[in-house]
Amino acid sequence: MTLFEIIAALLSLTAVFAYINHRFIGMPTGIGIMLIGLVLSLLLILMNQIGWFSTETVEHHLSEIDFDETVMNGMLSFLLFAGALHVNLNRLSEHKETIAILASIGVITSALLVSVATYYILAWFGINVSYIYCLVFGVLISPTDPIAVMGILKKVGAPKSIEVKITGESLFNDGVAVVLFIAVLGIATGQFEASFSHISLLFIHEAIGGGVFGFILGLLGYWALKSIDNYQVEILITLAIVTGGYALAGVFHLSGPIAIVVAGLMIGNQGRQLAMSDTTRVRLDNFWELLDEILNSVLFLLIGLELLLIDFMPDYFYAALVIIPAVVVARWISVGLPVSLLKLRRSFSPHAIKILTWGGLRGGISVALVLSLPDVPEKGPLLALTYSVVLFSILVQGMTVGKLAKLAKQ
Repeated sequence: MTLFEIIAALLSLTAVFAYINHRFIGMPTGIGIMLIGLVLSLLLILMNQIGWFSTETVEHHLSEIDFDETVMNGMLSFLLFAGALHVNLNRLSEHKETIAILASIGVITSALLVSVATYYILAWFGINVSYIYCLVFGVLISPTDPIAVMGILKKVGAPKSIEVKITGESLFNDGVAVVLFIAVLGIATGQFEASFSHISLLFIHEAIGGGVFGFILGLLGYWALKSIDNYQVEILITLAIVTGGYALAGVFHLSGPIAIVVAGLMIGNQGRQLAMSDTTRVRLDNFWELLDEILNSVLFLLIGLELLLIDFMPDYFYAALVIIPAVVVARWISVGLPVSLLKLRRSFSPHAIKILTWGGLRGGISVALVLSLPDVPEKGPLLALTYSVVLFSILVQGMTVGKLAKLAKQ
């Protein structure tokens, strides 16, 4: 299939599934599309097993879509910018301490807890995965996914303070996690040395360097937007910031996700208030909201269809049933400890730990990272585990976090 044919097929399927969901099911758009895609995948697998249909052609076309490349170097920059564009910087600043701790220490704590639990659970089921690759799994599954989080939080009505914390954490912790993933995978493959100094230098260069680069991008974008009043050109400028900025960050080995989040926060706050006319503000918001919704829907569709390419051995399935609650418990500990300490000097909404735990959704970024692993024996079980956690996170946690949010308002 050509690139145009792949895009046409994905957009057409997304539109059909979105219509079916809106007309007959009524779930949040992303979850509904993913669920329909998942059911379709299961039906095709079942029909293939009983000899009614061969999934070979479908699997071949799906394998032509590089999920890792599509998400990490295609959709992610647009989705992060769209999300950051609508985050109030003043509210974010009010919770900066909590967000910084959750996006750094919280991710590291969760990754360590998940890696230890995974190592022993897999050994219990007779699945041979070395500890370093269990740590790789812990790193890629621990960060909350901004794409999944923001797409669902818009509709569940969580208290504003908690919504800001979860959104802020999810915007920044994926950049932190990608840096950690690069470091741990480099150690696993022998590319990097397992030293604190080396990992620290990598983190400073990628994460902090990405933040500085994003600030420069935001300043340049602000100056350009303020100097003209033409919404078509101004939308083009934001597109240039996202695509050109993300590509340049990759060239300089800086964290593209962190750079785009910082730039998006600057354009969405100072840029929105001081550099845009009312017409530009409305047009720009409408454009990015629409692009965000389209890409979000396509990504959830891909997650649902990706089941066709994953080899679920019975042992992997049983191990996943144990690892899923272990991941949730690790999230609860990594959130509960810092929040409990912070409660000593600042107030939190009722049930904050519960909502932060249950609202920490995993999504396409985790799947993309595990698919980027080299062809090592550990990739099969880790892919099955990652996919299982993501499905549970989006379908179960995503569908029930709204009820938990309402509890916090009582």
